[in-house]
Amino acid sequence: MNGRVLIIAGSDPSGGAGIQADIKTVTALGGYASAVITALTVQNTLGVSDVFQAPPDLIAAQIEAVLSDIGADAIKIGMMGDAPAALAIAQVLEAHAGDVPIVLDPVLVATSGDALARDGVREALLERLAPMAAVLTPNRQEAAALTGVDCVDDKTIAAAGAALLAAGARAALITGGDADEKEVRDFLFTEGRERIFTGARIASNATHGTGCTLASALAMGLAEGRSLEEASARAIDYVRAAIETAPDLGAGAGPLNHAHTVLKADR
Repeated sequence: MNGRVLIIAGSDPSGGAGIQADIKTVTALGGYASAVITALTVQNTLGVSDVFQAPPDLIAAQIEAVLSDIGADAIKIGMMGDAPAALAIAQVLEAHAGDVPIVLDPVLVATSGDALARDGVREALLERLAPMAAVLTPNRQEAAALTGVDCVDDKTIAAAGAALLAAGARAALITGGDADEKEVRDFLFTEGRERIFTGARIASNATHGTGCTLASALAMGLAEGRSLEEASARAIDYVRAAIETAPDLGAGAGPLNHAHTVLKADR
């Protein structure tokens, strides 16, 4: 079947982000999700209080076990945790992933602002994983952290996109949900082309795991054989609907309604 998505990310026990959000997203869009856990986090809608990092060899063994048996039509990489983990992921994917498209979500901080990446992850991400990626999916803050370009307007966002392409990625989708603007604008950069997806900003505190969810929805689209633009547009629409129908849980940045494609929202 098309629609096998291998997810490599951390676990969120509150269910709004990380592996849990990724599996929900792929399943809700009709795919099959396999999952490699890179770290166990202690978090909820209010923030992250602790992280337990999985050993690099265990992460690599999980990836190899899935790819050697079930296989994958797309791979989504989220939180890696530390540089040894990032390097182990790069090495095993170079050996076993072939030409499977990789969606790289550069998870550096949580929605709450808590750090989810240790020293060296940025460098490993840019030097080893970006050249393998079909698309990177940073928000503006993450794009600035990766490139050193403060993404404050169209010109600087385009410069950051160009820098990510120069790092070897075939495309970059710089999202605008974290910007203080009336409209949400997401910028898709490929070689010689720019497309902007625009939508009205939704007044909601349901923002926990939006980056994870978007990247997994995009990976699912690529797994189905959709073009990058079509997969990006569908992923953006999916996240918007998940925010609009969010279940109003938690005292902080609440989770999305990942199941809105199969269930009526409980208004």
